[in-house]
Amino acid sequence: MHDVTDATFAELVMERSMTVPVVVDLWADWCGPCKTLGPIIEKVIEETNGAVALAKVDVDANQQVAQAFGVQSIPAVFAIVEGKIVDSFVGALPEPAVRDFVEKLAPGASSLDHRLDETDEASLREALSADEKNVEAAVALGDLLRQSDRLDEAEQVLAPFSHVVAAKTVLARLALQRSGISLEGDLDGALDHLLEQANGENSAKDSLLEILDALGPEDPRYVSYRRRLASRLY
Repeated sequence: MHDVTDATFAELVMERSMTVPVVVDLWADWCGPCKTLGPIIEKVIEETNGAVALAKVDVDANQQVAQAFGVQSIPAVFAIVEGKIVDSFVGALPEPAVRDFVEKLAPGASSLDHRLDETDEASLREALSADEKNVEAAVALGDLLRQSDRLDEAEQVLAPFSHVVAAKTVLARLALQRSGISLEGDLDGALDHLLEQANGENSAKDSLLEILDALGPEDPRYVSYRRRLASRLY
């Protein structure tokens, strides 16, 4: 968790969001609901073990950040991924709702990859039919279809959830699969080469990000190479 100011926002939120999703909690000392939400959101994000970062902004002391988000009521919470707002809410939500909000950004230890062995296609389709916003079922079904080389079907299932890290991982794997690129073996040499060639707007940077997205947040290279890329570019 970081207390973020107008001066440190670019580094601790925008740059950091290139590595992991960042949840920005805008609050003030006089705000009662903020004091209710604060401990909840801190607890839930701490449980992600670094898969999601938390940035807390005192809006009274940091009005530039508040104005940038167009905040009219607090607490106001925004999820930032790769410099873009992907989700938000206003008010002191209960812990289950906060947990759902964070889990959509980066599913933690209960990795969907591990559940695929225990879930069949029919059950996943049934779960998704019952709740079309069921991210876990969509990602599990999408990856199951991908592994069966039903790439178009997988992409169609995952498209509505492309802003979610878990879905983005499967979509990136799907794209590499279409290109005939395998994630098996030692990728470090290729990653180092792409990092060395990466500039602000070039194919090496895009290829590097695509491979990192395909590896997913649970692979240590996802964090380390994104951090090195951000340092190189910014």
